[in-house]
Amino acid sequence: MGLLLHDYQTTVKSRATLTGIGVHSGKTVTVHFLPADADTGIVFHLSNGGETRELRALVAEVGATDLCTMLGDPAGAHIGTVEHLMATVFGLGIDNLIIEIDGSE
Repeated sequence: MGLLLHDYQTTVKSRATLTGIGVHSGKTVTVHFLPADADTGIVFHLSNGGETRELRALVAEVGATDLCTMLGDPAGAHIGTVEHLMATVFGLGIDNLIIEIDGSE
C-alpha cells in the first residue's frame, strides 16, 4: 500500500477508458481505469498477446528511470512512462485503482 494522506481510502466510482498513441512506441494504446477494493493499491494489468500480467505500482518494481519510469518484474512483464499517470492518480487522491492496459506504455 502507498502513502495515505487522509484517514480513508478512495477509488474511482466506475470504469473509465482512454485510447491514444504511445509516446515512445507510436502505437495505439487503450487504458481502462477500474475501481479497486481498499488496500489494493495501484495495480497495472498488462495484456499482451492474450496473456495478462499484474504489476503493482511499488518502488520495488521500478526497473529503470533513464528516459521514463519503467515498472517491471523478473519474468519480463514491464510498462514504461508511468510517471505522468501516477502523478495524476496521486493528485486526485486515488489510493486504490486497477489500470488495464493493452500496450507497453
